[in-house]
Amino acid sequence: MMQKIEKIDSYPVHVEPFHVDFNGRIFPGVLGNHLLNAAGNHSQRRGWGIGALNENHYTWVLSRLCIEIEEMPRQYEDIEIRTWVESVMRLFTNRNFSILRPDGTPCGYARSVWAMIDMDTRKPCDLLSLYDGDILRYVVEPEENVCPIQGHGRLVFREARLARTLDTYYSDVDINGHINSIKYIEHILDLFPRERYERQMVRRLEIAYKAESYLGDRLSFYTQVINDNEIGVEVRKNEREVVCQAKICFE
Repeated sequence: MMQKIEKIDSYPVHVEPFHVDFNGRIFPGVLGNHLLNAAGNHSQRRGWGIGALNENHYTWVLSRLCIEIEEMPRQYEDIEIRTWVESVMRLFTNRNFSILRPDGTPCGYARSVWAMIDMDTRKPCDLLSLYDGDILRYVVEPEENVCPIQGHGRLVFREARLARTLDTYYSDVDINGHINSIKYIEHILDLFPRERYERQMVRRLEIAYKAESYLGDRLSFYTQVINDNEIGVEVRKNEREVVCQAKICFE
């Protein structure tokens, strides 16, 4: 008899004092790290974790991330992150998250898109043929678990203005050897003044990763006003190549 595969995992998170901003609410970047940790743990338990993949010179790369929050968790609160695989295509897989209060009600959701690459060639792998398509066993049908937020939209930058230029250092780099995906989010949110965060919270954040950047690259951040509460940000490395594009929605 084949063992039943649990497709959805839950991970508890306690919001520590060093996880929150001056409003006492969790930093979006810290929340993003918890989401990625949940994704990593979920994959690890099913044989698709970074450790096992690295042995065969494969690794996961985050392509897109959307986080939409009704209310940011506060200091000392306990939350639960549930994560599951929504779909698998040849080159990408969609993973969703729900962020739950202790009573089970949602305070937010997230959507993400991942690719697997060959660490030697840096080229994407065919997920449907890798390990005989084993990843398909973990797909959750939409009716089993719902993620009601929209995915990433298309951003066009025609009138973007340079807001800041930063060098990259040791603490920006992750285990894959490139600039950490959450570091981009932290740098982007640092573009806005304290006064904005005193009167508004980040309601939605979406980011698309276009290319890798590395230690020593110089990152330039260009902003474009969409409306009073929505700002587009494009990040370029060494003033040439676009490495990611983001949209921040305040409320």
